Parts: sequence; C-alpha cells; structure tokens
Amino acid sequence: MDSVEDRLAALEAQVAALSEQRAAAPPPPPATEGTFWALDGLKQRLPPDGSGAVLYTGTVRVGGQHYDWQYGRTVDDLLTADWTELPGTLSALAHPVRLRLLREILGGRQSTSELAEIEELGTTGQLHHHLRQITAAGWLRSAGRGRYVVPAERVVPLLAILTAAGR
Repeated sequence: MDSVEDRLAALEAQVAALSEQRAAAPPPPPATEGTFWALDGLKQRLPPDGSGAVLYTGTVRVGGQHYDWQYGRTVDDLLTADWTELPGTLSALAHPVRLRLLREILGGRQSTSELAEIEELGTTGQLHHHLRQITAAGWLRSAGRGRYVVPAERVVPLLAILTAAGR
C-alpha cells in the first residue's frame, strides 16, 4: 500500500497536469445568445396566460467574496403581496452616508474603526446611528467585535436596486 506521502505526491502531480491542460486550452467561444437571453429564458418558463414576471440575477465578486444569486416573482404575486414593510427597507438606503457605508463594507472595510477613519461619514455617534439603521433593515449583519458584513443573500439585491436607481 502506498504511503500518504506517495499518494499526496501523485495527487499533486495530477492537479499540476490538469492546471497545465486548462491553461493551454483555448478560451471558450463568445456566447451567441441574443441581447435578451435572460429575458428569453424567463419567458420560456412562464405560463402563456400569466401577467408576467420579474427576475433579477447576478454573479458578483466583491470584497474578496463571490456571490451568485437569482430571484424571481410573478407580477400577480408582486401586486398581491403586502408592501407595508418595504418602506423601512428602502428608506434605509435613502441616505448618502448609508450608501457609502454599504459600499465601503462591500469593498472590505468592515470594522467600525476602519469606517470611523472616513471623515465624510461623520462622528462616531452618527456612524453608529447609520449602522444601526441599515442593520435593522437587513442590509448589514454584525460579524462580531465591531465588524459588519452585507449578508450574502442581500449583495445582489442591493446591487440590483442600485442598478435600477441609476438607470
């Protein structure tokens, strides 16, 4: 029976060979799909008599993390849903300091001490006020010891809202 060292060396050799093959392989051809490839895919999944649907999706690498997200709802579901809780979630984003905080945290500045170094964010008291507001709305989560993260399930939705607002 081979020793652990022999098996590890063989595995390392296989990984190196695969890496070389991948590096030597030509890049994949460009996608031939049309401009509305995501929309076309959504339409194929809808019943013909329905009122439509909204879909947002994204693949994001930010702050050293990678996020894939997809979410969709039918128009009927959206129009019959309870919208009474949405103003708090959306209004938490309606302040330039809060948006800047989210951008900084996504970019990797996640501790209150790092954030407090940014003069434009105001005093420490103001900083904590804004962090509480966006945490209460679900856009941030405490990661312990004065550190914050944007929850993985909120990264693409946040960027989708910013995309829609900046159109």
